[in-house]
Amino acid sequence: MKQNFWKMTALAIGALMASSTFTQAQQNCATRDLVIERLASAFGETRQTIGLGQNDTMVEVFASTDTGTWTITVTNAAGVTCLVASGQAFEVLAETLPTPTEDA
Repeated sequence: MKQNFWKMTALAIGALMASSTFTQAQQNCATRDLVIERLASAFGETRQTIGLGQNDTMVEVFASTDTGTWTITVTNAAGVTCLVASGQAFEVLAETLPTPTEDA
């Protein structure tokens, strides 16, 4: 009887945690136009880089060279954009590739 109680409790907690994680993920996503507008108006961020990701997704980095804030987004084929990461101290780099040597 006690064993069943603990199993049911663990399942209930797991279900609540999964539901909470799913809800949080949904809160970090919106239509692409809305996300871009909010990044621009709230943080002064504009698109700095773009690339293609897995499963037909578009990965973009938005940043403000004035404030140094940055945000990485992923947009799916349906036009839903999700915030993946954000931070501070954004810098534009212009690094050159090292010259290959015969030993390499």
